[in-house]
Amino acid sequence: MKHKLPISFKALLLLLFCCTGIKTLAQNAVNFTQSNLPIVIISTDVDPNTGQPMEIPDEPKIAAGMKIIYHTDGTTNYVSDQNTSGYLNYNGRIKIEIRGSSSQDLPKKQYSWTTYENDNTTKKSVSIMGMPKEKDWILNGLAFDPSLMRDYIAYNLSRAMGYYTTRTQYCEVIINGVYKGLYIIQEKLKDDSNRINIQKIDPAAASGVALTGGYITKADKTTGGDPVAWTMSSYNGTTDYIHELPKPEDVTVTQNNYIYQQFNTLSGTSRSNNTDLATGYPSVIDIPTFVDFMVMNELASNVDGYQISTYFHKDIGGKLRAGPIWDFNLTFGNDLFMYGLNRSFTDVWQFDNWDNTGSKFWLDLYNSSTFRCYLSRRWNQVTATGAPLSYAAIETLINNTTALIGEAAQREQQAWGTVPNWHGEVNNMKSWIQTRISWITSHIGSHSACDNPVLPSLVINGISYHPATDSQFTVSEDLEFIRIKNTGATTVNLTGVYLRELGVSYQFPANSTLEAGAVAYIANNTAVFQQRFGFAPFGEFQRDLSNNTQNLVLADGMGNVIDAVQYDDEAPWPDADGSGFYLNLADTTLDNSLGQNWSLEAESALATANVTKGQGIVLYPNPAGSQLNIKSTAVIESVSVYDVFGKLLLQTTPKQPTTTLDLSNIATGIYMVKVTTATGAITQKILHN
Repeated sequence: MKHKLPISFKALLLLLFCCTGIKTLAQNAVNFTQSNLPIVIISTDVDPNTGQPMEIPDEPKIAAGMKIIYHTDGTTNYVSDQNTSGYLNYNGRIKIEIRGSSSQDLPKKQYSWTTYENDNTTKKSVSIMGMPKEKDWILNGLAFDPSLMRDYIAYNLSRAMGYYTTRTQYCEVIINGVYKGLYIIQEKLKDDSNRINIQKIDPAAASGVALTGGYITKADKTTGGDPVAWTMSSYNGTTDYIHELPKPEDVTVTQNNYIYQQFNTLSGTSRSNNTDLATGYPSVIDIPTFVDFMVMNELASNVDGYQISTYFHKDIGGKLRAGPIWDFNLTFGNDLFMYGLNRSFTDVWQFDNWDNTGSKFWLDLYNSSTFRCYLSRRWNQVTATGAPLSYAAIETLINNTTALIGEAAQREQQAWGTVPNWHGEVNNMKSWIQTRISWITSHIGSHSACDNPVLPSLVINGISYHPATDSQFTVSEDLEFIRIKNTGATTVNLTGVYLRELGVSYQFPANSTLEAGAVAYIANNTAVFQQRFGFAPFGEFQRDLSNNTQNLVLADGMGNVIDAVQYDDEAPWPDADGSGFYLNLADTTLDNSLGQNWSLEAESALATANVTKGQGIVLYPNPAGSQLNIKSTAVIESVSVYDVFGKLLLQTTPKQPTTTLDLSNIATGIYMVKVTTATGAITQKILHN
């Protein structure tokens, strides 16, 4: 059901962005001395013409000093703490400006700020309130939100679903000695390993894999001054797209055309309901991110969703992904009521409602029975009892937030007069959410057709994340690889199979196959891998594996998880961190998510495997008792025994074709035995019991 507006939305937008005569409440003085929240104190530099602190403009940013008072032990923060270094989370220079578009009509402003060195010229990346280092930040003034928590709630729910979403920290702000109210310190959406984990595109990228990423693109208003990159049709008008990465001033025509074509292909394939894993919309987009983006926007009935403040990103070699979510103040039943707008209802689909429905592909995806099945399945998963979007979980988050900002909410009302019935607003939002969850659950349809997808028997059973270097192979990253084994009894068609998690990208070529029992090596650098190990890998992934921990998720074309491993360089994981060994799954029937089920395999074993075949080196018995016999057709130069952590336990130089090792002083377990002859070497795993 579509609700009727009193006048057209576009006419109201014109009013919203052009009208300068809207009357708003003035600020009242507040005697502010302490808070349970961090306190931000901003002092702008003095204007040499007036001798007074400068007013913060819309643009450009002006210089200021900032102090953030924060007692790490959770005790009360006092304004008087501003001169005690031990209580200052930040004490340094910034440049600051007003941000936002419609929010600039309000007397309480929102701000963008950048941290600087004391020279006011050099930008400085810092950690604010425990967030990863950055230089660009936001003070979110909670515009148009009488609950004072809609952004905060939405961002925390998105993180609970497993996605990077801007980190948030409530605070109270003083500017030039005047209390300004309750704010949220939050990150800007940036491309780095701690935020949107994509690799910045090479500025010169013009063809091949280099052209495929990374990109951050948004559907948004053009009030920020950035030019429109392209426009796409919606079912109620048009949607503007703007470049975030590369920056509009840096993007080339070739790069613009490439990322536009990704959206254009999505539009065409979704419109024709092409679900083919090789040629349809699953080949273009990461289905789970599009599903979850819709889940969050529909849960909140976000009136801005899909049309504005809608981000997408694409890593090099990866699929187009939706998100992160952004700007959720007009949600959960809230809207720009002061402008006569009322659109966030419990009984509508926002992708098929009003004028701002976004590009056609959103509704087209929903109209695809395949996509809608996955949307329904995911909705029912995340709203189930104990799940992050269950009403009980959301209510707990709201209650905790209410307790956190309760005192500051009173001061917010005293200063601005905008939240006269704050507890009533919060309770109404709770009731609204209950009704919304119930409506979506009853209208989203069945998910039985996609509940039990048939997944191939593929297992990640080898990971070389920090290979050793030598005089010939000096770049460790070039030697990295991931090994995947087909543990089934039949050949697997790999069409659509890809590495889903950001950080490393790979998609198997359409119609490629892997025979039963065979393994596929996916290398970081195909040429170097072949030179080092003597055979060609199956394919080449993009970016580098982390040297400490990383989540590798192998998925089918619809995003269903086939296998997932989050390796680590700390116990109980064996030490493969530059030790000359790679992680090897001892048995593919074991749970590869557990570090204790992995052992070490010598990297040299791959390089010598082809050479040493037929040399007649035999180790027996295996499993071995107190003795291990070794027999070779060539003279054995040396034998070395390593534990699964790469530690050398035993070494001998027989100088004859046969030898026997005494294992009686070695604990039972799995070991690697390296046998070297004049013609080569092999490394073989043995079980000592």
